[in-house]
Amino acid sequence: MAFENLTSKLQETFKKLKGKGKLNEKDVKEAMREVKLALLEADVNYRVVKEFVNKVTSRSVGSEVMESLTPGQQVIKIVNEELVALMGDSSEEIKYSKTPPTKIMLVGLQGAGKTTMAGKLGQYMKKQGKKPLLAACDVYRPAAIKQLQVVAEKLDLPSFSMGDKKSPVDIAKASMNFAENNKNDVVIIDTAGRLHIDEHLMDELINIKKEINPDEILLVVDAMTGQDAVNVAESFNEKLNITGVILTKLDGDTRGGAALSVRYITGKPIKFAGIGEKLTDIEVFHPDRMASRILGMGDVLSLIEKAQESIDEKKALELSKKMLKQEFTFDDFLEQMQQVKKMGSISDIMSMIPGIDPAMLKGVNIDDSDLSRVEAIIKSMTKDERNNPALLKNSSRRKRIARGSGTKIQDVNRVIKQFEQGQKMMKQFSGMMKNPKKGKLKLPFQLPF
Repeated sequence: MAFENLTSKLQETFKKLKGKGKLNEKDVKEAMREVKLALLEADVNYRVVKEFVNKVTSRSVGSEVMESLTPGQQVIKIVNEELVALMGDSSEEIKYSKTPPTKIMLVGLQGAGKTTMAGKLGQYMKKQGKKPLLAACDVYRPAAIKQLQVVAEKLDLPSFSMGDKKSPVDIAKASMNFAENNKNDVVIIDTAGRLHIDEHLMDELINIKKEINPDEILLVVDAMTGQDAVNVAESFNEKLNITGVILTKLDGDTRGGAALSVRYITGKPIKFAGIGEKLTDIEVFHPDRMASRILGMGDVLSLIEKAQESIDEKKALELSKKMLKQEFTFDDFLEQMQQVKKMGSISDIMSMIPGIDPAMLKGVNIDDSDLSRVEAIIKSMTKDERNNPALLKNSSRRKRIARGSGTKIQDVNRVIKQFEQGQKMMKQFSGMMKNPKKGKLKLPFQLPF
């Protein structure tokens, strides 16, 4: 998960602050020293760290904090506010042209994920009712044009190319005419990258910019490159005057420094984040929600939005009724899991839940392939076994299911146990609904991996 180490270290620091009834200037400075080290380890730009720590310290040693009944909480509030300000206060989306097509140039180094991001961005805009066109202007990287065409086909989006013999400037210009003739109201131009910034690359991008006059120039940077991403952003902004940034691979095992540095260094907003490998894994970058995740406070709004996008409301209602009536079967269990899978990776979902300490998840293998294993086990059961789990007390049935799903008998036993524990919880919950005074709800289950 992104920011995992940073979140753990910040939570540890704030735990010490909250444990003190009163704070003095020395307490605040010691805490800020730990915050500074945590940010530097997360590969946040030194200038950014220095400015951030100075602002938080200055605000935290004032009477507003020192005379507060909950000084520790006040310091955390200030850190949260400054993190939000650092990443841009509010989210900023694409500025669409009043006279279509809106022209969007994607720029960046090779390997940052521009071509895949062109598809993700197109899919995102398609959901908003737009008719995007993907234009292949990378004529240097082998199979770059084919890759964009494949991505476009998967998403049922139109693409435009002229092979690798024409100049990128000519292709970009021709794509505008194609868009106008085919009523595409957005053109997303996938430009070439290099392994490093060079004069030829920049000249080509400047020429494309002059020719088509784009409404947006979005720099695609790999969040996992940390400090290097900031240097890249600074160079591209200086030459092209970018309008925004897209961070890719923000779901990876990254220190997250780029997300906290790019806005400050370039003055340009982070508009989107790539949060997974699937072509639907893109989200608008919300500074306030990201700050909340970094501080371990979760991101309930994004979680709700993901649920609304992915979960069939009618099916969810039917499942909840079955649960309360204790008529929940393995088919329902499978249906529930498939709905959750649509929301994205388990680790990403977990990071949005308030109060989840990343340190608690260390050693827990949150692997989405495990969900596929559970799915295979349930699908290897007969219809009678799924509807009547009591039949699975028979060990020979369990052995057959393990063979059929390519898993071990222990895996089958674990899934059955999870299902039974879930049933117990639903029975308990149903009792509480009928008699609220009966007691607290206990959670006897754990995740099925």
